[in-house]
Amino acid sequence: MIELIAPDAARYDDWSAMLREFRDATTGSRDDHWVCAGGMDGSGFFAGTDVDITPDGFAAYVEDCARQGNTMCPPHTGLVHCSYFWIVDDGALVGHLALRHALNEFLYELGGHIGYSVRPAARGRGIAKEALKLGLAEAAALDIDPVLVCCAQTNGASRAVIESCGGRLEDVREDSRRYWFGDGPRPTGPTA
Repeated sequence: MIELIAPDAARYDDWSAMLREFRDATTGSRDDHWVCAGGMDGSGFFAGTDVDITPDGFAAYVEDCARQGNTMCPPHTGLVHCSYFWIVDDGALVGHLALRHALNEFLYELGGHIGYSVRPAARGRGIAKEALKLGLAEAAALDIDPVLVCCAQTNGASRAVIESCGGRLEDVREDSRRYWFGDGPRPTGPTA
């Protein structure tokens, strides 16, 4: 059964193994400290940012994920509040999902409210589709309507997931396909 859970400080071994798998698929590095090359959408690690999967790095990551979702704390400069989730399949950690509470300029144009990724060994099993459905339910619980979900024009797997969940294509901007879910009025620009 697919579930979304909050990042959990007790799951360091599972998390670090998953990130090593992403690292091995996207970089030539074997270090526990590297620069993200992308491919970990929804994790909170952006392309070009430092990834530290040591125990200290993990503790800081879990704390920061909780802080970013807390609307009582100001968001990081240039970012919006974001609820981070781990995707689990029958208890096994298989991916990430981020639910952004609003859209800044970048998110409105190219990123969307929801970003997700599934670890390479778990792809092709319908996990992303179920995770996106759960992410949309989390968005509804936060009264986010409509919800924007984007994917690269070249990402056929994500395109199929989004369309199978009912996403309605609005347009393509800078190689990013922009899909809307929900019946609320679509914003004409950033909401944050």
